[in-house]
Order: sequence, then structure tokens, then C-alpha cells
Amino acid sequence: MKTAITGGAGFIGSHLTEYLLAAGDEVAVLDDLSTGSLDNLQEAFKNPNFRFVEGTILDRAAVDSVVAGADRVFHLAAAVGVKLIVEDPLTSLRTNIHGTEVVLDATLAAGAVLLLASTSEVYGKNTSDALSEESDRILGSALKSRWTYAAAKGIDEAFAYAYWKEYGLRAAIVRLFNTVGPRQTGRYGMVVPNLVGQAQRGEALTVFGDGRQTRCFSYVADVVPALVKIAENTEAYGKAFNLGGTNEISILDLAERIVELLDSPSTISLVPYEQAYAPGYEDMRRRVPDNTKARELVGFNPKTTIDQIIANVAQGTPAGMVRSSSSPELAGA
Repeated sequence: MKTAITGGAGFIGSHLTEYLLAAGDEVAVLDDLSTGSLDNLQEAFKNPNFRFVEGTILDRAAVDSVVAGADRVFHLAAAVGVKLIVEDPLTSLRTNIHGTEVVLDATLAAGAVLLLASTSEVYGKNTSDALSEESDRILGSALKSRWTYAAAKGIDEAFAYAYWKEYGLRAAIVRLFNTVGPRQTGRYGMVVPNLVGQAQRGEALTVFGDGRQTRCFSYVADVVPALVKIAENTEAYGKAFNLGGTNEISILDLAERIVELLDSPSTISLVPYEQAYAPGYEDMRRRVPDNTKARELVGFNPKTTIDQIIANVAQGTPAGMVRSSSSPELAGA
């Protein structure tokens, strides 16, 4: 097939690119390299079926250059990471909302299938066990930049659904829960590579708040095949699907496990949110996915354990790639 991927130089996008090239697809990637890296595509560039275009999803001509003629489009490009969203909310809003509308229009014109990558952030402060696709969204004040990413991705989903309902665009939505693996960096607050890098350097592992906030981490190699299967299933159009890990762990326990597995001399430092961000910063105490819909549709059943995830990130992420904790990152993102 002919596949277009926005954000294909990013962490998940590059793994998806390699997966589809290995399956025999012709793959065209669009990325502005603001958070992605050409280093992530070193293997892809060796494949004659791969094409890269540097550009932004806000540029319709650039989007058309990769989407025209495609059978399917994986829309992964977004302004991501809690740190980036808090520090630059306006750029994030423009990219995540207007950029998605550009991609939707181009995909509709091409007659292609669209898979929209959304996020568990859309559930906001809902701590239910476990979150289904129909669970309520509980967001903080619209004037707190912390919630602009969640708000924007919710609008993205509404756009995709409306394009399916009104224009017949074959669009499916996936909500990713803390996907991690090699090539992910800690620059934007991604907790596992951030803590792993600190442990590898022997620095104190910075955990924000009391560390009792819990998450379920999923491994990229478990998630990528599910993305493709959902895009290929006609029953997925007009619907959203959670894709997340099955083992809930607190961030403090995660940090302790990283220190133990990597045999690191590091200590663990609890840092108040007020020290990392402005006063009034809000985090989610719990986020646990219900993967029932994805399991029933495509057999999604992630197997990679948290110990395996830590080991793979440590092996695939050189210590120098993860920034020092002198500029605090959110350990709960």
C-alpha cells in the first residue's frame, strides 16, 4: 500500500515507518523536525520505498505532497509533551487544531483512510477504573495552559468524527496511554526516558509531587501493529479506541524499579509541582485504560512488562540523549 505518515520522524512515527516498510508499503513521511529527528529514520532512508518531506502540517502544499495518492494516512504529528504545552500553549493549539484540519481536508481529497492518533490526556482528571472510550472528560480551567493539549486533541477527535459522519471520510481514532520505548527522549517531560537517563548518569531521579500518581505504560512494539490493524478494519471508522498498558504503577515505584534494574547509585528526589511549574499546576492521580474495544476488534493484548520496557529504553537510549534534571520535567506525563 501507499502510506503517508505525519510526524513520522518522531518516536512512534519512526517505529511505524519501519514497520510498514518491512511490510512492503511505500511510505512518505512529513515532519517539521521540531520534536522528531532524522536520526530516527536512518534505517528508513536505506529503503527505496521511503520518501521524506520536511514541512509542517499547517502547510497544505506540504501535506498534499505526502498525502496525494496515498491509500491511508497516519496522523501522528502534534505539539506534544506537557512541558512544551505549558511553555508554548499558542503554538501548540495552532498546530494541534489547525494542522489536523489541514490533514483531514487533504486526506478527504485523496480518498484515503485516516488514523488519528489522540491521547489519554483527553480524559483529563477522570480517575475511574478503568477508562473506557465513553468515559467522561474532566478538564481543568480553560485558562490553565496545562489543559490546552487535552482540549485541542478533543477537538481533533470531534473533527475526525464530523468528517466521517458528514463527508464519509474513513477515519478511526486511537487514544494512546503513555507509549514508551527506544528513541523517546525526556526533553518534553516523557517520564521513562527521563528517569532512565538520570539513573544511567548516576543523578538523582526527579519525581514530582508525592510520586503516588499512577500510570499504565505501553511498549511501542505492542502499539504499532495495533495502529495498523485498526486502520485496516472497516468497523473502526467513526470510533475511538484506547491503546494502553495493563499494569498500573506509581511514578515513585517506577523510579525505584529503574534504580534497581539498572543497578544505579542514584537516589530519588521528590520535587513539588510548584517548583517545576507555576503555582496551581494540576496533575492526574490515576490513569488506567480499558482496552476492551481494541482487544475485541484487533486482538490488542500488550505483553511487554515494565521491566522489559525499562531494559529496552536503557539499551536504546544513550545517557546523553536525556536532559539533566536541572530543568525539571513532569514525571507524571
